[in-house]
Amino acid sequence: METPALETSKPTPKPKWLRVKLPTGKKYTELRGLVEKYNLNTICTSGSCPNMGECWTDGTATFMILGNICTRSCGFCGVKTGRPETVDWDEPEKVAHSIKIMNIKHAVITSVDRDDLKDMGSIIWAETVKAIRRMNPKTTLETLIPDFQGVTRNIDRIIDVAPEVVSHNMETVKRLTREVRIQAKYERSLEVLRYLKSQGVARTKSGIMLGLGESESEVMETLQDLRSVGLDIVTLGQYLQPSKKHLPVKEFITPDQFKKYETIGLEMGFRHVESGALVRSSYHAHKHIQ
Repeated sequence: METPALETSKPTPKPKWLRVKLPTGKKYTELRGLVEKYNLNTICTSGSCPNMGECWTDGTATFMILGNICTRSCGFCGVKTGRPETVDWDEPEKVAHSIKIMNIKHAVITSVDRDDLKDMGSIIWAETVKAIRRMNPKTTLETLIPDFQGVTRNIDRIIDVAPEVVSHNMETVKRLTREVRIQAKYERSLEVLRYLKSQGVARTKSGIMLGLGESESEVMETLQDLRSVGLDIVTLGQYLQPSKKHLPVKEFITPDQFKKYETIGLEMGFRHVESGALVRSSYHAHKHIQ
C-alpha cells in the first residue's frame, strides 16, 4: 500500500496590494549605475526597498552608518546581530561623497545600534551630518537615530548639528515591544521623542509596523502616545518577514485600514501621516521637511 504524501503548510501568499513593479526610468538607471560603479552603500539597495525607484527619482536616498552588524537582536530586523567592526572614522566623508556623486537632494541617515561604544556612535553620527553639510550644502537631512539608551548627552550631539528632521521609530505597539524589540523599551523611545521636541527640534518623526498581531485599539493608543510627546510626522507600513528565523506576519493590513489610520492620525493633529502597505520610514521623506 502506497504511503500518502505528507501535506506541508505553505506561507500565506502576499495580497495583490503588496506586489510592486520593478523600478524603471532614466533617473533610476543613472543612479543604479553610480551605486554599482562606486560601490556606494545605501539601505535602498541592500534592503531591497520597494520604493527605491520612486524615491531615487525624487532625489531621496537612505544611507546606513556605523557598519552592518548590530548589537541588538530585534525579531523583525534583517540586519546581522553580533560583534560590530571597529568604527571607521573616515565614514562621514565617504557618506558625504556618496551623496555628492548621486546628487541627492534629501538624504536619510540611519545606523545600527552600537551599544558597545561609550558614546553609542553619536560622535560619528554628528560628524557625518557635518561632513554632508560641508560637501552638500543644499542637501536636506533626516537622521533616523537609535535610542542611544536614552542618554541625553548622546542625543544632544544630534540636536546640535540641526538636521531638518530627527526621527526615532517606535516600530510596534507597547504590548509587543518586548517581543519585537528585545533590548528596547517603549517608554524610553517615547522619552527620546519627548526630549527632542523639548529641546526645540522643529520636526520629529516616528514609525510603526503593522501586521505583527497588534489590535486597532493598540495602534490608536500608540498614535495618541506619540502625539502626547509632540510628534510631528508618523509613518505606518506593513511588516514583512525578512526570513524564516524572524517573527511571522500575523496579518496583512488592507489599504482601507491604512487609509483609516491616516485619517485618524491627521485628526489627532500630526502634521504629516504616511500610511500604506509599502510605506517605510523614509518613504516620501523629502516631503516631510515642507
